[in-house]
Amino acid sequence: MPTPHSTASPHHAFATCRSAEIAVRLACFVIATFLAAGCRAPYAGDEPSITPGPPSMRIATYNIRHGRGSDDVLDLDRTARAIAALDADIVALQEVDEKVRRSGNVDQAATLGKVLGMHHAFGSFMDYDGGRYGLAILSRWPIESFESWRLPTGNEPRVALAVKVDPPGMGPCSIVDVHFDWVADDGFRFAQAEAVAARLAALDHRWILLGDFNATPGTRTRRLFGGLGREGDRPASGSKTWPATIPTIDIDTIIAGPAAAWSAFDLRVVPETITSDHRPVVTRVTGKIVATH
Repeated sequence: MPTPHSTASPHHAFATCRSAEIAVRLACFVIATFLAAGCRAPYAGDEPSITPGPPSMRIATYNIRHGRGSDDVLDLDRTARAIAALDADIVALQEVDEKVRRSGNVDQAATLGKVLGMHHAFGSFMDYDGGRYGLAILSRWPIESFESWRLPTGNEPRVALAVKVDPPGMGPCSIVDVHFDWVADDGFRFAQAEAVAARLAALDHRWILLGDFNATPGTRTRRLFGGLGREGDRPASGSKTWPATIPTIDIDTIIAGPAAAWSAFDLRVVPETITSDHRPVVTRVTGKIVATH
């Protein structure tokens, strides 16, 4: 192939002219055939109109156990790869460390956001081991605002992390990340859920509630949100999320509200067995278009 400074040979010039001649003949043939068939050139009105579909977004929830896998190895890079594989627009994370000694004094939310090219927010439950421990949300879209909703204290302090985003075509949407109390007695857990439900009921726009509920389907904590939002349908099999290696219970879920604002959606539990002691849950939610008059 000639370099940018080379001079074309006579053979190259001949080939170029020959190629041009062939192109002209081919163009004439196409035009003649087009006219002979009595065809007319299309105009803008002939083009099919394309109606955009309802707005949607792919979201996930994942308890990352501060980057420590089921093999007891601390590896935040591995965690980042697992999150990237979810290919989600929004990811809610639980058990996230911020500059805690046990996880190498790393700001995990900021680090994951930087590595994955996503915006991030962190909500602290409490000070812990030289740093802070809590929740994080990663978003492909800018986070317009965020706040921590302080919840009733259980065996540990708890907050819900709420961020507001504006997905294309959907309008404002609050993403609310939770990690409810974990002990068998659900008194603290239900009190925390009631506090979150009251905040959700007061919102005047769409919301997504997701996280580690530490409550299985049918319990009062999970039923509480049934009147407010629409929980994703779980697969007939493979719906359990903890422990990751051989899961026996379903405690991580996604709920979209108000219920009338969303179409039904299916949840998928990702069979990731090593990166954490939980398996991630992912779905695509589609907002219903509200008619205006």
